[in-house]
Amino acid sequence: MQKNHFHPIGTPDQPWGIAERALWRARHVRQRSYAADVLSAIDALRGRFDVEPYGEVRYADEHHPIERFPLLAIRSRHWQPGLPSVLVTGGVHGYETSGVHGALRFVEAHAAGFAGRVNLLVVPCVSPWGYERFQRWNFDALDPNRAFRDGTPAQESAALMRLVAPLQGQFAAHIDLHETTDTDESEYRPALAARDGKQFAPGSIPDGFYLVDDTDNPQPAFQQAIIDAVSRVTHIAPADDKNEIIGSPVVAPGVIRYAMKPLGLCAGITGARHTTTTEVYPDSPNASPGQCIDAQVAAVCAAVEFACSQSV
Repeated sequence: MQKNHFHPIGTPDQPWGIAERALWRARHVRQRSYAADVLSAIDALRGRFDVEPYGEVRYADEHHPIERFPLLAIRSRHWQPGLPSVLVTGGVHGYETSGVHGALRFVEAHAAGFAGRVNLLVVPCVSPWGYERFQRWNFDALDPNRAFRDGTPAQESAALMRLVAPLQGQFAAHIDLHETTDTDESEYRPALAARDGKQFAPGSIPDGFYLVDDTDNPQPAFQQAIIDAVSRVTHIAPADDKNEIIGSPVVAPGVIRYAMKPLGLCAGITGARHTTTTEVYPDSPNASPGQCIDAQVAAVCAAVEFACSQSV
């Protein structure tokens, strides 16, 4: 007999209302600094790259004073319309640390090497509130990575869409950097079920790196180039006994597919031909947090190199 899993907030089978969302919010306190970790790192890059403010996230309620988070993007200094353009995003889920720091490290250590070959637009931390609180959701208990659609109520998603909108049609590739962690199963998925008034069905966490391709625009060669590069840094997640990863069929080693635009995923916002979402596993006994950052950097380098090669 399967044991029922109840989240501490809410009533089973009833979606959350305002009170439940406020209770959820009160449980999550600031644990690190977006300004110290992210904004300061971006400031250090201003001598070599253009830094573009693209909005501000502002949150407050009757129990929380207003918090403001400036949103910054890093752009190639000499943007050339004739070159392929690549968007790199991290921290759409703020708690996924290696995505944020992988994007920053890529710019610091590797982006200059692509000068004159590609235009780069890098948004290291899409969700600052979630970054500070190690949370997947934003202040309103919304998942930004299911909210990239017209009229979205997620401030983070709306701001990024506004940044990208004038560049529609210019992007050759978009790589969105994520993690799959043990807390996905122990915290996030039970909270999701409770928030939506559904039953929680336990799943499993894959051990290793994998990619999410686009069901409606599959690009197997692009995914394979990234898998090949990352396999030299960390291990690739194996399929389970159903030949699946997180409930989706494995279409190639370390690759599954989601319908990016219908699901409101970040990787579906540019209209680029080559898109992917990375997933590393920082809780693996076979990989360190530093190795996960290195894997994200390797993935970005491979994606950008692939985009450059396709334009020759």
